[in-house]
Amino acid sequence: MSQQRPTTLNFITGNANKLAEVQAILGAVDGLTLQSRNVEGAEIQGSIEEVARDKCSRAAEAIGGPVLTEDTALEFQALKGLPGPYIKHFLGALGHDGLNNMLAAYEDKTAFAVCTFAYCAGPGQEPILFQGRTKGKVVPARGPPVFGWDAVFEYEGKTYAEMDKAEKNVVSHRGKALEKLKIWLAGGDLEP
Repeated sequence: MSQQRPTTLNFITGNANKLAEVQAILGAVDGLTLQSRNVEGAEIQGSIEEVARDKCSRAAEAIGGPVLTEDTALEFQALKGLPGPYIKHFLGALGHDGLNNMLAAYEDKTAFAVCTFAYCAGPGQEPILFQGRTKGKVVPARGPPVFGWDAVFEYEGKTYAEMDKAEKNVVSHRGKALEKLKIWLAGGDLEP
């Protein structure tokens, strides 16, 4: 895939925690300026990838230039991938306890945290996806409940909320996706 690498990325988010994590993980990529922009819009229903591509394409149209969008999903194995890309709405309606209650009838508490960054060079261009996945499990909330569902997602004995930011950024779904983006921005190829 031979798209020209951007020098400026408009990261589409209104979430200060997300912006801080992206800046910390991407660090200083030579020749790249990352700026935050907030573009409101409804999300389509579909797979993680369909939602990410649509959101990114619409943001590129709204901005009129290159954009980077991010979508986070939490897939429960026992529920065949639900709530998936709709986790924000489930969390808002049910809270941490409600997410646990969704799995109360199941022995399997396995969950996959999925982060999909999408880059689009501008209006009419096809988005490129960078996805990271982390396997963990859903547990009763532990740690500060300040960032989404971090307090109920446990990876190797600690919830994301119990980890310091640097530790989380190394193992998280977001960190894995951003590592792929960094390689691409540096001129590397995408994984098949």
